[in-house]
Amino acid sequence: MRLCFLLATVLAAGLLAGCSGDGPGDLLATGAPLVSATPDGDLPTGDLAAVVSVTDGDTIRVELDGVVFPVRYIGIDTPETSHPTVDVQCFGREATEANRALVEDEVVLLVSDVSDTDQYDRLLRYVYVDGAMVNEALVRQGFAVARAYPPDVRHDELLAAAEDEARSADRGLWGACRVTRDREVALTHASVSGPWPLGGVLRAGTPWRARV
Repeated sequence: MRLCFLLATVLAAGLLAGCSGDGPGDLLATGAPLVSATPDGDLPTGDLAAVVSVTDGDTIRVELDGVVFPVRYIGIDTPETSHPTVDVQCFGREATEANRALVEDEVVLLVSDVSDTDQYDRLLRYVYVDGAMVNEALVRQGFAVARAYPPDVRHDELLAAAEDEARSADRGLWGACRVTRDREVALTHASVSGPWPLGGVLRAGTPWRARV
């Protein structure tokens, strides 16, 4: 599948470096699937859109019916790279590059949940490429955390299971960044070797918390 090949290529090339902990080869060595197929093998109903640009690990811009819209991925969160008041966070650049490898210049399928937009007028969507959910792929490989934003919780169980797998294997940010306190995840640049398991103690750096 092209989706797996693209993300594996980025990782293997070493473009996703920047935090201490597992390197690109370590992430690939897990042998874990990057995505899960939909249960019945059929794609949900949605809108096809062309990706215009990648903003960060969980936000893109797409052209839909001749109009460009920002799109925020439902159910996940990635460290900051473009926030006006927050420094680039641990694994933020890696998450952005992983997202870019998956969707840049692609035609994607946008699938809504309950809400159409968020308070910033971004479309809230599950994003599919080559028949696979990008939201889940990013969580499963440790580039994003699962984050519930009711009422848009259709795939919360799927995303939570993907996060559990990534966390158990210390993939991505779970092995490279400091993580603390149950599911209110906070991350900092690791100044010493990880992994920093869930429940670990922050010792230095500016914390990142999952944003709305």
